[in-house]
Amino acid sequence: MEQAILAEKLSAFGLGRQEAVIYLCLLQNGALTGYEAAKLTGISRSNVYNGLASLTDHGAAYMLEGTVTKYLAVELAEFCDNRIRYLKRQKDELLHNVPSLRQSAEGYITITGYRHIYDKIYHMLSEASKRIYFAGDGSFLERWETELLRLMERRIKVVLISDKVPDGLAGAFACKKFTFYRTLSPAGSFLPEENAQDEPKRKGQIRLIIDSAFVLTGEVRGTAADNCLYTAQENFVSVFKEAMRNEIKLIEISEKNALEGR
Repeated sequence: MEQAILAEKLSAFGLGRQEAVIYLCLLQNGALTGYEAAKLTGISRSNVYNGLASLTDHGAAYMLEGTVTKYLAVELAEFCDNRIRYLKRQKDELLHNVPSLRQSAEGYITITGYRHIYDKIYHMLSEASKRIYFAGDGSFLERWETELLRLMERRIKVVLISDKVPDGLAGAFACKKFTFYRTLSPAGSFLPEENAQDEPKRKGQIRLIIDSAFVLTGEVRGTAADNCLYTAQENFVSVFKEAMRNEIKLIEISEKNALEGR
């Protein structure tokens, strides 16, 4: 992976661009003086020394005292774990101390961009307390195998609608830990034969219902242009649930007819 990409990922752990470059340099070269780090990174010595001081403050580097002061990177896994624990503590304090606002019923919220949609799905799944219905093409559902298995461990009812059972859930499916409906098209949605030409438009569509109270639906292809609608509006959720129930009935009828050779 290119250094620029690695530096960008490190920014999620609180490091600025130059700090990330210096940290990567320490990881790759071991203990260095400020002069050596400046020479290797091409960053000015004054900025390198400021960056090294900041890395030490962030818990990303150790300062080694000796004849010459050197800096040693904290191992990447240790640094990331430490930052995650720190952020978890900050989250707990915020939740405990920031007063909650009284919120009215949510309207219709548009969520744009794959990363934001991914975060919303993750949060919805983690907050489920009774049941989930999740429809999408198999390649997308495979990304959620770990979270879906956790739901099953918590005895949450899981219903999946897709063109295939995700590979990582094959064992759970064999043990009947969740319900699976195979769609008549590989897009995670029932598609009558006469509308087969619409299949490319359907590919990437997802639908998620949590606890019969929250709905997320839209198109996800892994890009910044992905777009989903999220709502807890009771009327919309009710209509959405009914549409999914009808879809399941159509799938069941189709399977029954296939078994009977019709």
